[in-house]
Order: sequence, then C-alpha cells, then structure tokens
Amino acid sequence: MPDLASYAVTDGVSRGRRHREPAPDFRSEFQRDRDRIVHSTAFRRLEYKTQVFVNHEGDLFRTRLTHSIEVAQIARTIARALSLNDDLAEAVSLSHDLGHTPFGHAGQDALNECMADHGGFEHNLQSLRIVDRLEERYGAFDGLNLMFETREGILKHCAPAKARRLGDLGARFLEDRRPSIEAQICNLADEIAYNNHDLDDGLRSGLISLEQLDGIRIFAHHVAAARAAFPEIQGRRLIHETIRRMIGAQVTDLLAETRQRIADAGISTLADVHRAPPLVGFSAAMAEENRQLKAFLRDALYRHYQVLRMTNKARRIIVDLFGAFLDDRRLLPPQYQKMAEDGPARAIADYVAGMTDRYAMKEHRRLFAVGEI
Repeated sequence: MPDLASYAVTDGVSRGRRHREPAPDFRSEFQRDRDRIVHSTAFRRLEYKTQVFVNHEGDLFRTRLTHSIEVAQIARTIARALSLNDDLAEAVSLSHDLGHTPFGHAGQDALNECMADHGGFEHNLQSLRIVDRLEERYGAFDGLNLMFETREGILKHCAPAKARRLGDLGARFLEDRRPSIEAQICNLADEIAYNNHDLDDGLRSGLISLEQLDGIRIFAHHVAAARAAFPEIQGRRLIHETIRRMIGAQVTDLLAETRQRIADAGISTLADVHRAPPLVGFSAAMAEENRQLKAFLRDALYRHYQVLRMTNKARRIIVDLFGAFLDDRRLLPPQYQKMAEDGPARAIADYVAGMTDRYAMKEHRRLFAVGEI
C-alpha cells in the first residue's frame, strides 16, 4: 500500500471486527472486506434491482449493481488522490446499497410505510443488517464480520432513537462526530454517480432531451466544450463526452475543496477527522450547479409520467406482498417463517427487501394472479 496520509484509516488504527479472526496473509483487512462484499449474495442481487428504470425495461440502463461499481470507481480515484485508504473507500461504496429494496426509492418508501408501526424501514440500516446478520456464509458468525470503519461508512445517516440501539456504531450520530474521510468520500461519490448516470439513462430512454438541458449550467457548459473540441460530434458520443467531462469537473472541484478544508481545519490525525466539521464537499459554485441538476432530474425524470406509472405499480406490489405475508406468515419460505417467530414484520421486511425486481413481480403473480402457482 502506498504511503497514506496521517489521518487515513489503516489496519493499525482500525477498531477491528466484532468477532476476532486471524489477520489475512496477503491482503489488508479492508481488502478482505471488499472481497467479502463482492462474494455476498446481497451484492449479486443488485444486478436485478432498479436504479431508475426497472430491470426488464432495457438491458443498457443502470442497475444497483452497476451504480455501486461506478460509485466505487469514483470513490477509489478520489481516495487515492488524497492519499487515503482506497480499499476502505471501495468497500464502503460496494456495500452502501446492499439493503435497497426492489424498485428503487419507490420500493423503499412503500416498505417504510408498511413498517410504520414496526420501527420503519431504511435501506441504510438494512445494508448494515445484511452485513452484520443476514448473510450466511461463515461457520463462526452471522453476517460478513466487516471492519468497524466499513460498517460505520455504510451508515450515511441515522435517527437518534435508532442510533442508541447501535451502541458504538451509532454513537457518532449522538455525539455529532464524523466518520472517516474515506466514508465521507463515498457519500459524495454516490451523488456524483447517480446524478450523472441517471442523466445518461434519462437521455438514452428518450424521457428527457438535450434541448431540455440548455438551461442546466453544468451540462450546457460541458456540452459546449465537447462540441468545440469535436465539431462533428453528435448522438450518444456527444452525451458520453459531455458526461465524462461533468464527472471530471466535479471530481476535480471536490479534490480542491476537500484539500482546502483539511488544511483549514488543521487535520493531522484520525481523531481530528472525527471532531471536525464535514471535510469532503464541493465548492459553493459547484454545489449550486449540482443543486440545479438534481432539481431538473427530480422534475423532468423522476416525476415523468412514465416513471411514475412504474413506481406506482412497484408500490402496489410491495404493499400487497407485505400485507399478504403479515396476514398469514405460512406463505413465507421456511427460513423466514422461522425468523418471523421473533417478530413477523421485520422478517417480512427482510424477505421483501431482499427480492430482485423480477422476483418480486413473480412472487406477486404467484400470490394474486389466478392460474399462477
């Protein structure tokens, strides 16, 4: 591993694993975390979980899996440029969406409503539940037994009441402390990835057009630069050239702003990072450009009538499944029937959240369509 900054997370300063294990022979502890995540069942399921467009709507649209890989690439680049632990940044990035429901945010919102009287549902906490308990791969423990800092990075936010139940892992939310810079990088890499790649998918789908983006500053600036550099460029090549420039500009801005914040705060140790205000961020100008882009995507893409039609169907599927299983837990697979003995609602949420889009649709047909078995 190259020389790291004095405030980077390393194996030596980590708070370790919940269950003690021998150190890996030829990997760092955070490389081991990354590898465990990649080999997990929950990670493979992300291939068939919605980002914006449901999986069967097109082979070239992003899924939760491709999104997670793209986040990891951006986060790793930023972490390495800042002399931080890029293996930790990658591990957090690859695991940050493990707890997402089928059908993206529509599925999460529906399941949260179903769980309103049972503690609610939040994909952030579900990701942690998966790596701490639900994955069944090792004889010595439940979950993946990840390093404390990887688990900490998965928790982007947490309400105080729930934080209190998480012990040391939730303490920072109660004490107003920050996680590692590596974890902070993942939060912004996530934003860079979904803003730019949702834009790409929206253009590919035809639900938004280049003409609609004339007033969006960050896009207009970079599409003009692409056309100036390549006067004959058009179509998909123009879109790709523009979006790669947008991502590059955001990463460059974030690096400059973060370096300045680290210097201004006098950061020299990991303890300094925990006590400091957020260190990873965009300049004021870039943050404003991102706000404009996000507002455009919300209004023009996420609220497009064709997207809303699918999300409305998705909500109905989640609500129907949850209600059917809550009414009669015998409809659950045996593994989840057993889990339901300790609390049916949470076991049902685990089952439904773990479904892929197509499995949820198939399960819905089995339960509600006449003639299906």
